[in-house]
Amino acid sequence: MKPKTSQRTAIESVFNQSSQPLSVDEILARGREMVSTLNQSTVYRNLKLLVEQGWLKQIHHPERGTLYERRDKTHHHLFHCRVCNRVFDLPGCVLDPSKTLPSGFIIEEHEVFLSGVCRDCSD
Repeated sequence: MKPKTSQRTAIESVFNQSSQPLSVDEILARGREMVSTLNQSTVYRNLKLLVEQGWLKQIHHPERGTLYERRDKTHHHLFHCRVCNRVFDLPGCVLDPSKTLPSGFIIEEHEVFLSGVCRDCSD
């Protein structure tokens, strides 16, 4: 196991302070507020390690690309605002497999992405 660095500590702090999935650019910008020398390759390297360790998970959003969030969050879905480009967690699950899945199919995991305009942008 690699020793914990100030860069990794900063990246972990970014996720501990965020309630939303984050892009690499968002992680880098917020992490640089804590460690000014943080660079993109260090962020990618640490994200890979934190995903392999099971602390983070990747989300493959159809418009925003790869996002990351802590794995210990309860099951939820995402809402993407097309105006401000933010991604919001929606609590719970909108999918009822018993009503949508043909007989004999087994869901192992799923991602649901809703998109539109958030409350702040719709005013």
